[in-house]
Amino acid sequence: MKVVNVHERFIPHSAYDVGQLLRTLASDDDRIWPNGDWPAMQFDRPLQVGATGGHGPIGYFVEEYVPGDRIVFHFLRPKGFNGTHGFYVIPKDEGCILRHEMRMRASFTSTFQWIFVFRPLHDALLEDALYKAAGNFGNPGSAPRWSWFVKFLRNRLRKKRQRS
Repeated sequence: MKVVNVHERFIPHSAYDVGQLLRTLASDDDRIWPNGDWPAMQFDRPLQVGATGGHGPIGYFVEEYVPGDRIVFHFLRPKGFNGTHGFYVIPKDEGCILRHEMRMRASFTSTFQWIFVFRPLHDALLEDALYKAAGNFGNPGSAPRWSWFVKFLRNRLRKKRQRS
């Protein structure tokens, strides 16, 4: 199954200023990733091409990194997720767009995992991340709300981890 999943937020600040947020990913001062509610993004070395890591059960390495402009990750796991995801800063009049874009092919088995588990969690996490990023520049708008299904999945996964 071909998957294209895009989340974006217009931020009324310069692309340069918003691009500086990308430099903080996976650092102690991460200004994008919603570490309080989601597994932290971690890497085996500072953010650079070749750094390997991920968040929770999702593994990837940095395939492309242009500081202040974009960072693209290539999936390593889960098995059957073949493709990339990344953050992009897109200049616009009066500000810029911070976009997260995923492009992958999911194997037959992974398609079901994507549809029923990973997609709802991914969508919620990305909306939280964009909200956090926008918050660095003042009023980020209304806080994202998790659906009952996202709350259900998070609860099930937490219980599963506790039993392990």
